[in-house]
Amino acid sequence: MKEANAVNKYALIIDDELCWGCRTCEMACHQEYGFRERFIHIEEDGPRRVGEKFEYYHRPNVCRHCDDPECAEACPEEAITKREDGIVILDYDKCSGCQSCVESCPYGAIGFDEEKETALKCNLCHHRVDKGLIPACADNVCLAHCIYFGDPGSIEQQIAKKREKLQTL
Repeated sequence: MKEANAVNKYALIIDDELCWGCRTCEMACHQEYGFRERFIHIEEDGPRRVGEKFEYYHRPNVCRHCDDPECAEACPEEAITKREDGIVILDYDKCSGCQSCVESCPYGAIGFDEEKETALKCNLCHHRVDKGLIPACADNVCLAHCIYFGDPGSIEQQIAKKREKLQTL
């Protein structure tokens, strides 16, 4: 049972094995931000020869909202902070454009806007989450249904059940 003042912890978890590269998550993100930015990118790997056929692998790349974010540690302006609910936020007004966070991100999930001279990273659509909504990329736009948002423990259970079901097909 949760305490009365307990804060929900959020996670965005992507089941990479199920992604087929439709890029609807990219478009949803792009649309959410008025076609100015896109914080999720599908990386394609392949083709790889598997037996008689060629296969492509797709991996959505987005900020992982790490438990101990290296980007926040690297930022000399303290422009990157981790909220109590687990969302890692970049305050663009505080960003000096030094790119320390870009270099420190082990996932390559932080970009840089040359024009504005600021870092760019997914803020997990916190403006939506704060209103009880889910991030745009996870808002049932994923055709493969491989993007999950919510309680990390619950998500892991959902993924396990889905994989178990797929194995029986």
